[in-house]
Amino acid sequence: MIVYKFGGASVKNAEGVKNLLRILIEKPLCGTVIVVSAMGKMTNALELVVEAVIRNKNDWELPFLEIKDFHTKVISDLFPNSGHPIYMKVHEIFAELQHFILHTKSADHAYLYDQIVCYGEILSTTIISEYLIDNGIYNEWIDARDCILTDDSYRSAKVNWESSKKAILSKIDSNSIYITQGFIGSVEQQTASTTLGREGSDYTAAIFAYCLSSNHVTIWKDVLGVYNADPRYFNNPTLLERISYKEAIELAFYGASVIHPKTLQPLQAKNIPLYVRSFNDLQARGTCVGKGKGIEPKIPCYILKDKQTLLSLSSLDFSFMMEDHIGEVFKLLHRYKIKVNLIQTSAISFTVCVSDMYNNLEILIQDLQKYFRVRYNSDVKLYTIRHFSRDTSSKIELDNEVLLRQQSRETLQLVVR
Repeated sequence: MIVYKFGGASVKNAEGVKNLLRILIEKPLCGTVIVVSAMGKMTNALELVVEAVIRNKNDWELPFLEIKDFHTKVISDLFPNSGHPIYMKVHEIFAELQHFILHTKSADHAYLYDQIVCYGEILSTTIISEYLIDNGIYNEWIDARDCILTDDSYRSAKVNWESSKKAILSKIDSNSIYITQGFIGSVEQQTASTTLGREGSDYTAAIFAYCLSSNHVTIWKDVLGVYNADPRYFNNPTLLERISYKEAIELAFYGASVIHPKTLQPLQAKNIPLYVRSFNDLQARGTCVGKGKGIEPKIPCYILKDKQTLLSLSSLDFSFMMEDHIGEVFKLLHRYKIKVNLIQTSAISFTVCVSDMYNNLEILIQDLQKYFRVRYNSDVKLYTIRHFSRDTSSKIELDNEVLLRQQSRETLQLVVR
């Protein structure tokens, strides 16, 4: 079997769905699982609904109607016949979502997030499945929440691999075509929806591929493949033709945005190649991630993380920062779901560069100040350069104030403002 994954950018409107059809027509389809994200920016739009529900305001109705109007426009472009069953299916999905919003008693932000945001993927896959059937590609729509079973760590759920593999194998036939959702799963026994973290659709594709021992996974994106630098931030990036699993995991760990960090481990475990290809240029070969050494061509790779915070801690009595001190820091970082992207220690200080994904930084600092002297710089940037050379960081250091520099054999990191 093979697994295809289409992100939100590839199905951002009706033309994107039609292009997805063109891709599938050109590719062999027997034994294929097609994983699809929410359309365009619908996850962001649903997040606005979540925030309104949390505030206990009735203003959730405005973003809700905008989301409904968006999908109605897409289906009207794809299905000119207003009597097509898709109209009733989409209506019922929105009615189900509205019923949940009106009747939920929960005030848990993470729980509400997962129950509401998952509808973006449910809507996109329902529409695309019907469109493919109408155009001669018969497929079976399956609910990823029946396949990917997790714990109840809402917004960053952990997969129960044994239960998920059993569920997937019971639902997937190697001679058929399936459409399912990226990013979402459910607490076992389907008691609640969960999500796998932002950009988790790539991870979904890897989970299905691992459980099915697939031949390969292809991620279809709006870029030609994996570059040595993000084209949004760096001029004239170079396309990487091949990347080893190890190198790709390193790049993902440091924040390369093309491949989700959790995607690669299950693929490496079964030596399943991952292809990153462009949905706009089917002739381009893209990038292959698989077994091998390093990268081709071997050149410096640049990764930028913005909106970072640099935290520097020292003990109140200027004693050494020992393992017990650092252990307490990590407990707090874990409690408030602060992602650590760089660590540097000295005799009397401990410094971390972090991402505040859940807006918990202020309360973290308050807790840290009970035990440590805390200094911090907000809104800084973290540059990571893999396979750096003497000249690779000169422009970054010339154009910015360097707050921290850390270097190993293969990797140079700079925190700047």
